[in-house]
Amino acid sequence: MPTSVTVVEHPLIQHKLTLMRRTEASSSTFRALLKEISHLLAYEVTRDLPLKDVEIETPLTKMMAPMLDGKKLCLVSILRAGNGLLEGILELIPSARVGHIGLYRDPETLEAVEYYYKMPSELDQRLVIAVDPMLATANSSVAAISRLKEGGARNIRFLCLLAAPEGIEAFHRAHPDVPIYTAAVDECLNDHSYIVPGLGDAGDRIYGTR
Repeated sequence: MPTSVTVVEHPLIQHKLTLMRRTEASSSTFRALLKEISHLLAYEVTRDLPLKDVEIETPLTKMMAPMLDGKKLCLVSILRAGNGLLEGILELIPSARVGHIGLYRDPETLEAVEYYYKMPSELDQRLVIAVDPMLATANSSVAAISRLKEGGARNIRFLCLLAAPEGIEAFHRAHPDVPIYTAAVDECLNDHSYIVPGLGDAGDRIYGTR
């Protein structure tokens, strides 16, 4: 199955993304907007979660009503910037299991280097949603998805805020079975592998670092 790219074009997402792109947006504003956008993106990436009917009692009568079915899904943050998306999604799905993959980009080779990996059990029985705000070169996301597959994950989705065409192509070559969900596909990467027009380094803007 080829990789599908779903661009979530909801007006509220596009409005908030524009506010985030602005240079003058403070770290606190950037974090708040990212959390709000993550709520909206979460609706799309979980649109087809399985449901089952259970019997409940309302103040008026008993009824059969839908609830989520199957193993609790797993949210995986690709550190460190992934935590900005993770927190918002967890507010909507507090029962989700959470994993973390720590990766940094070697400044010379631009390859992803793993420094941390911690996952819940039974990945093979869960929907796994990996989150990272930026899909630029895709080196980190490709490495993260490969690691998840090594850990047994079979049903994986990747959620980001922004993607570059080059990143989508590289991701597709490595993981054609993993769908991508994003708020926007920007123009290109620059000579330093930053997304253009983009919004800068998401991790630095979330945490106020340089």
